[in-house]
Amino acid sequence: MPNSKRYAETEAEYRTVLHRYNTVLTEMFAGQEVYVTTVTYVMDEGITDLAPFDAHALNPGSRPWTKVRENDDLDPGCTMHVHVGRQQWKPGIADPLLRAVADDLCNGVIIMDTYLRRAYHPYDGGADVIMANADERDRLKAAHADWLPRNRHGR
Repeated sequence: MPNSKRYAETEAEYRTVLHRYNTVLTEMFAGQEVYVTTVTYVMDEGITDLAPFDAHALNPGSRPWTKVRENDDLDPGCTMHVHVGRQQWKPGIADPLLRAVADDLCNGVIIMDTYLRRAYHPYDGGADVIMANADERDRLKAAHADWLPRNRHGR
């Protein structure tokens, strides 16, 4: 978001967020098939700290891939259910999912090429981008320098 704002509050701001997500994703994956991973959390019986959100419903054609058990004494127990879908990238295909990410309704979304050379991890307020090499990274960074936070902490 402009001025390092974290959450959209108006439809115009949502359009800005989705435009930025889609612009970078298209520069990374235009004309390619991508994997889209989504995560949901199933809490242990009796634990209600986490409001359920079905990110998989926003990942058309996805299938269960793996489950990861969280077992940390500091955190309540839960199991992460990871689904993976495969689709041809085009702008807008992931908008409902990206909007849910922008609203912090879900996390753990990763969009990557099928060769696993590039990955895009959106989150509320931004995205982590992994490119195949430093030259690709630097070109993408330079193309969108005005979208980057003012400092490395996004403040």
